[in-house]
Amino acid sequence: MKNYGIDIWSNNDFFIDEGVVKVNHASCPSLYEITKKIRDTGIRGPILLRFPHLIKKQIDSLFSEFNRAIKSFEYKGRFNAVFPLKVNQFPNFVSSLVDIAKEYNYGLEAGSKAELIIAMAYNNKNAPITVNGFKDKGMITLGFIAAKMGYDTTLTIEGLGELENIIEAAKEYKDPIPNIGLRIRLHSSGIGIWAKSGGINSKFGLTSTELLEAVELLKKNDLLDRFTMIHFHIGSQIGEINPVKKALREAGNIYAELKKMGAKNLNNINLGGGLAVEYSQHEHIHNRNYTLTEFTNDVVFLLKEIATQKGVDEPDIFTESGRFIAASHAVLITPVLELFSQEYTEKGLRLKKHNPPLVQELYDLYKTINPSNAIEYFHDSLDHMESLLTLFDLGYIDLQDRSNTEILVHLIIKKAIELTKDKDRYELKRIQDRVQERYLLNFSLFQSLPDYWGLGQRFPVMPLSRLDETPTRSASLWDITCDSDGEIDFNVERPLFLHDVDLKKEEYFLAFFLVGAYQEILGMKHNLFTHPTEVTVEFDEDGNYRLEKMVEAQSILDILYDLDYDINEIQSNLKQLIAASSCEDKERLLEILSILLHENNYLKIEVKKDG
Repeated sequence: MKNYGIDIWSNNDFFIDEGVVKVNHASCPSLYEITKKIRDTGIRGPILLRFPHLIKKQIDSLFSEFNRAIKSFEYKGRFNAVFPLKVNQFPNFVSSLVDIAKEYNYGLEAGSKAELIIAMAYNNKNAPITVNGFKDKGMITLGFIAAKMGYDTTLTIEGLGELENIIEAAKEYKDPIPNIGLRIRLHSSGIGIWAKSGGINSKFGLTSTELLEAVELLKKNDLLDRFTMIHFHIGSQIGEINPVKKALREAGNIYAELKKMGAKNLNNINLGGGLAVEYSQHEHIHNRNYTLTEFTNDVVFLLKEIATQKGVDEPDIFTESGRFIAASHAVLITPVLELFSQEYTEKGLRLKKHNPPLVQELYDLYKTINPSNAIEYFHDSLDHMESLLTLFDLGYIDLQDRSNTEILVHLIIKKAIELTKDKDRYELKRIQDRVQERYLLNFSLFQSLPDYWGLGQRFPVMPLSRLDETPTRSASLWDITCDSDGEIDFNVERPLFLHDVDLKKEEYFLAFFLVGAYQEILGMKHNLFTHPTEVTVEFDEDGNYRLEKMVEAQSILDILYDLDYDINEIQSNLKQLIAASSCEDKERLLEILSILLHENNYLKIEVKKDG
């Protein structure tokens, strides 16, 4: 893993220079510098950094590539897009997105009543709003209100019952009536974790029979002129281009058939989302096999080809690729609190004057290991350890002997790794897997990286500093929750190596990248850990950065209030119990308790400098 794969996943958003990772924009500040500046204000625990310029970069890329393809193929339709709010509804992200979206008329997509309220309150006036997902009369009514507010609103139908409710609402509310879209259930589907979003058995969309019924209903109620869009979605994070091509051919032909049935105002094909993000940081693993240029070329070319063959107008193209827009804008910074294998040092040895023979042999192996015998001694040390642990279980050696065994085996493995760096890779990986360093991080995996816990989705991770030094520790990462699943294990196929650090002398931070899509809103309050402190990093015209819109992680009282606890009752109970206790200095205890209740739930550990 060269340079933590930054050339694979970063899209030139970040780079390594002078041993630190830097933002590849304007004055190019380092993430370490930004992190230290925030922590100097007293913030502890994880920090989520937002970079609005990366939102703009992605929107610019999406629109410029589609418009390039449209011009290149002399395509007669236009391109537009909406951002699906389900990907990230956090206010600081949405406010940046809406501000950046003005010049493109880039709109918002809502999948619930609450999301539709956000869209109605913040969307740019000339930008479209699309409404997906299952709807009741209340949600449909909101769609009519949005249309009356002047928004270009499209209600996408997931079932015939929704269409009947729209027909009733049209009779009640009259003009302006929102545009109507029909979600089609394709046979085509994506691949991978989210493939079930598409296909004939998918959760959403109308079958061919239902499409015909919907058109008849629209004709019967004089609403066929409001039918302007068909929509499909074959899955999030579509890693291969072929399923996209297949879905486009199917949707394009359905579009042409509906046009011929009299849907004269049907002029939009909404491709849904799915444009993939490259999360891999290893050369032999890739999350997508196409570029944005290839994607846009294929979409425009295929829709033009089908329209020409069928003799219909080339449709306007809509997308809802939220992951592509949002993922790169957020970086999670986590302090390392502890290394759990640092007790395995030569200082920890307590050798006796007369050690058990196998312990003495382990010590001799450690002292005489060299490049030519490293693999052999590695195997011997593992055999000796198994034998010695059995002897301990049988009562033939004591706890001091066991401790010496563990330390010596770890020391031998570490030496073997150092001595065989240029040897057989498979054997080296086996060794590294046996001597993982456990890095305890001040964050909750369940809160900040739920897709790792739930789906096995890995995110690029690297230290902020010491990047001019070769990392030697095979690392697994532990969070601070009381849950054994709160671990990112060392994987020999996707190895992570970190530095051997003395946390008494220096702070060491890890950064997780591409966490801006889904992770925040899907985060769980496991152990009542909440959203980390977030900071928006803005750049001015001179290229200097400033820290804006800081939102600190919730206090303990805020967390309990969110869970519907009566926080006044909690504080009253605590005061009464302390007052009734026999402890001394009750006033001081109450003061300390009050301070702690108003701090966040993450650990607050300072670097303990020696001297």
